[in-house]
Amino acid sequence: MDEAHRGAGGSVSLGFAELLLILTPGLPAAIAVLWPIARLRPLLQLVAPWAALPALVLALVPTAEGASWATVGVMTGLRFEVDGVARAFLLVTALLWLVVGAFAARYHRDDPEKSRFLGFFVATMAGNLGLVVAADGLSFYLFFAVMTFAAYGLIVHRSDEEAFRAGRVYIVLAVLGEIAVLTALFMLGAAADGAPGFGTDMARAWGVVSEAGHAEGLAALVVFGFGIKAGLVPLHLWLPLAHPVAPTAASALLSGAMIKGGLLAWIRYLPPEAALPTVGGALIAVGAIATLYGVAVGLAQDDPKTVLAYSSVSQMGFMALGMGLAVRGGAAAPVAILAVVVYAVHHAVAKGALFLSVGVVDRIPLRRVTGRWKTWVLGGAALPALALSGAPGSTGAMSKATLKEAVYDLAPGLNGSLGIVLTAAGVGTTVLLARFLLLLMRRMERREGREATEPGSTERSASFLRATATLVSPWAVLLLVGVAGPWWLPHVVPEVGGAGPSGPLASWATASATVLGGIILACVVARWPAVLLGLQKIRVPAGDLLVPVETLVRRVGQLHGEAWFAGGDLPARALKRGWRLARTVASRLADRDLLLAGGRVVGCVLLLLVVGLAVLLT
Repeated sequence: MDEAHRGAGGSVSLGFAELLLILTPGLPAAIAVLWPIARLRPLLQLVAPWAALPALVLALVPTAEGASWATVGVMTGLRFEVDGVARAFLLVTALLWLVVGAFAARYHRDDPEKSRFLGFFVATMAGNLGLVVAADGLSFYLFFAVMTFAAYGLIVHRSDEEAFRAGRVYIVLAVLGEIAVLTALFMLGAAADGAPGFGTDMARAWGVVSEAGHAEGLAALVVFGFGIKAGLVPLHLWLPLAHPVAPTAASALLSGAMIKGGLLAWIRYLPPEAALPTVGGALIAVGAIATLYGVAVGLAQDDPKTVLAYSSVSQMGFMALGMGLAVRGGAAAPVAILAVVVYAVHHAVAKGALFLSVGVVDRIPLRRVTGRWKTWVLGGAALPALALSGAPGSTGAMSKATLKEAVYDLAPGLNGSLGIVLTAAGVGTTVLLARFLLLLMRRMERREGREATEPGSTERSASFLRATATLVSPWAVLLLVGVAGPWWLPHVVPEVGGAGPSGPLASWATASATVLGGIILACVVARWPAVLLGLQKIRVPAGDLLVPVETLVRRVGQLHGEAWFAGGDLPARALKRGWRLARTVASRLADRDLLLAGGRVVGCVLLLLVVGLAVLLT
C-alpha cells in the first residue's frame, strides 16, 4: 500500500503505521533476546511492563473502517498486517498486557524471581502480539509457537511440584497441538504453493484441498491443534491446572489474551468460504457441551482461580459454537464471525478484571482496609461478573445477543435446541460467578484472619497508599473499560454488511430473566443447600478428565515399566541401564530448567533461532 489512510479523527502517515507494526512484536522480542545480558537487565525490567505500548497506539490510531490499512514485510519473510479483525484483537490484547504489566510490577516487587518472571513475560508478549498482526500462515505459526512455549515459564513460576505438574500437562498438550498445526500448515502450503496469506489466499488454498477431498480432515487438524490453546473441551485439561499455580498476572493473561490466540487462529485458518459442514457441526456440538460442562465442573471447585478457569472453558464454548456456525458456511457465517469477535473482546476485558480482583485480595494490606473498602473490592469484582453473565447494558449482553442473531438463521429445530442451551448456560454462568464472589470473600476473610495474628509493621503502614494505588489502579482501569464497553466496542469490531453488534439493551427482557434467575438460584442454594440433595458436597479435582488418565498411566507404568527390559542377556541389561540413565537425566534437567532460563543459555539459543530463521526465510 502506497498511501496513508484517513479516518474520522485525522490522518496517519503510512510510515508511522509501519513503524508501529514492526514494534508491536519487535519491541518485546528485542527485550527478550537482550534479557540474558546482566548489565542491561535492570533497565529492561523497567521497560518490560510497558513493551505493549506501540501495539496499543497502533490499535487506537484512526484508520479507514474495516480496511487493511498497514502491511509490512521484514527481511526474514514475515508479513504483518492490520485489518478489522486484527485491530479488535490487538486493542484488547495490548491493553491487557499493559494493564497486567503495571499490576505485575507491583505484585512481584518483592519476588526473588522477578527477573525470571519478566523475562518469560516479554517473550510470551512478543508471541501473543505477533500472532495478532501476522498476515500469513507461517508468520502466525511462528509467533503462536513462541507464545506457547514461553508461557510455560509463567505457568511453572512457583517452582513447586503442583506447578511442574501443570507445566508438564501444558507442554505435552502444546506439543501435540504443534504437531497437528504444522501438519495442517504444510498441507495448506502445498495447496497454495507457499505459505498462504489470510483472506483470499487462504480461501483459495482451501478450495484446492476441497477438490482433493481432504478438507474436512485438514480442518479437524486445525480445530484440534489450536483448540488446545483455546481451551476446547476435552482439550482444556491444562487450563484448570495452570490457573491456580500461575501468578495472578499470568492467569489474567492466559485466560484474557492467550487463549484468544487459538480462537483467532480458527478465524484466520478456517474462512467461511471453505464451507465445512461436518467440522462446523462438530464445533457447534462441542461448544454447546462446553458451555454447560465448564459451569458444572466449576461449581465443584473451592479455589476462586480454578472457578474462573472453568468459567473460561464455558465461555470459550460460546465462541466455539459461534465458530461452528461460521465454518459450516451459509447465511449465518458473517454474523457468526462478528459475534465471535465481539465475544472475544468482551471476554478478554471481563476475565482479566476478574483475575486481577483475586490479586488485589491477595496483596492489598487488609490490616489497613476498612469494611467499606472490602465492600468496594467485592462490588468491583461483581461488575465484570455481571458482564460475563450477560446482564442488560453490558458487553456480555451485546455479545450474547449477537451470537443469538447467528443462531436464528439455522433450521427451526436446531435453532430452538441451541436457544435452550444458551439460556441454560447463561443461568449457570450467573450461578458459577456468584460462587466465585463467595469464594473471593472467604479468601479475603482468611487472609484478614492471618494478618490479625501478625505483629504490626511500620513499613506496611508507610507503604499502604502506594501499595494500594499501584495494585488497585490497573484493576480499576479494566473495570472502567469494561463498564464503558457498550460505548467503545461498536467502534472497534469490524462491521458485517454495514451492520455492527447488537445493542447493550437488545433482548433485555430475556437477558434480565436469565441473570435474575441465576441470582435467585444462587441465593436459594446458599440459604437452603439441602435442595441440592447433597450435590453441593461433590468436589471434582482440577483437571477433571485428566485424573483417571493419569491414574491409568501410573498403574500401567508400575506393572510394566521395567518389565519391558526383563531378562538376563546383555542387550536387555543395556536397555534397562539406558532407561534409568535417561530418567535420571530428564529428572535433573527438570529440576534445573528454570535455573538455566536465568542465565545465558536461553538467550543464546533464542539468538541462534532468530539468526537461523532469518537465513532460512530470506
